[in-house]
Amino acid sequence: MTLSNTHIKVLVPGNHLMLDLLGERDELLRLIEGAFKVSILVRGNEINVTGDEAEAARVALLFEELVLLLERGHQLDSESLGRTVQMLKADQRPTDVFATEVVKGRRTVRPKTAGQMRYVEAVRDNTITFAIGPAGTGKSYLAVALGVQALLAKEVTRIILTRPAVEAGERLGFLPGDMMAKVDPYLRPLYDALYDMLEPETVSRFIEKGVIEVAPLAYMRGRTLNDSYIILDEAQNTTPEQMKMFLTRLGFGSKIVITGDVTQIDLPGGSQRSGLQSVRPFLDGIDGLAFIDLESADVVRHRIVADIVDAYERNSK
Repeated sequence: MTLSNTHIKVLVPGNHLMLDLLGERDELLRLIEGAFKVSILVRGNEINVTGDEAEAARVALLFEELVLLLERGHQLDSESLGRTVQMLKADQRPTDVFATEVVKGRRTVRPKTAGQMRYVEAVRDNTITFAIGPAGTGKSYLAVALGVQALLAKEVTRIILTRPAVEAGERLGFLPGDMMAKVDPYLRPLYDALYDMLEPETVSRFIEKGVIEVAPLAYMRGRTLNDSYIILDEAQNTTPEQMKMFLTRLGFGSKIVITGDVTQIDLPGGSQRSGLQSVRPFLDGIDGLAFIDLESADVVRHRIVADIVDAYERNSK
């Protein structure tokens, strides 16, 4: 039996958009042809897509989405095109993803991949969200952005940032300075994200008033955290006992976001199990709790970072 091909025509308004859409020397067009099993013919301002009905329709939708993004001022290059293709293949409309504002402050933060969009939706829809993935996937940055949004919208009264200080063995007393000075090196990535989204004086005022609280994980023991947005960063370096202790701090009106990369466990001795790895088998499926897996396709740093992540993943098998 021979399957008939479907022909779909896409009209592109304006020569300048067509040039941006196809790329220099048709570089972007070739990338699209390589990503889908279709034939693409360009004539003037018309793009003709021929192939299997579902595949041709997906590529036609891709071109329509790319035109809308270009009309809204988005820049199109090989990296952004790759992320856009991944979104479409994950049944996410790129215009919906890029139009989603997580927080609007000093910098407007938006998800940049289909995985990041699922992450944002999971945090908004659940009480506890685990975000697991490699470096550069926006785990910590989006967690902070969602916390700032919740604080500014008065959904919570404070943000609590915590992280296991593995390098110091959670014994911070010997380090110089007050508690803030002791934990500062371990929580610097979260601070950097805060300063990206809020004015420096606002961050300082919030910290002074306890609206933003920074503490090592060991300081969470014995507390009940109400009306709070709580971020546990680098959770792969918790022990199972620490993870249980942390999860049971949850009070009324609070959300927890837990981030980590299970390929970068720094627990001493190498014999201890990671609390992040051990919880999934028995917590997965609990209502109001979600696990989101981010992958190399969600890396939004330099393209080579995604290639490095994939290379390490292949070498570990």
